[in-house]
Amino acid sequence: MSVTSKRVVSISFTGDVNAPNLDYPAADNASSPGIITETVLALGANTITVPTGFKGFTIIPPSGNTTLITLKGVTGDTGVPLHLTDPTSIGLDSTESTFVLTAAAQVTVRIIWT
Repeated sequence: MSVTSKRVVSISFTGDVNAPNLDYPAADNASSPGIITETVLALGANTITVPTGFKGFTIIPPSGNTTLITLKGVTGDTGVPLHLTDPTSIGLDSTESTFVLTAAAQVTVRIIWT
């Protein structure tokens, strides 16, 4: 069975700046893995292996999360700290096979592979 994913970043402003429905769609992925995982991150560096066919992924931390999660290319990178509770959607080049999520404590995140 095949899966096609449609990933969109949607932004809207109200108030002094009024710009509703700014949608930025990624290219459709007709060979999407269509996988949603609950991933337990241990304290420290966690190497994440990407599934075949992906073009992007979204990391969703638990609501009320207080554990710092840092996205890295490899262990040892300074990395980029992710927001504690907001989802993060990223498109990666198809040549990438792994990335690292470093957690300040054990935490379970949801990863949606598109």
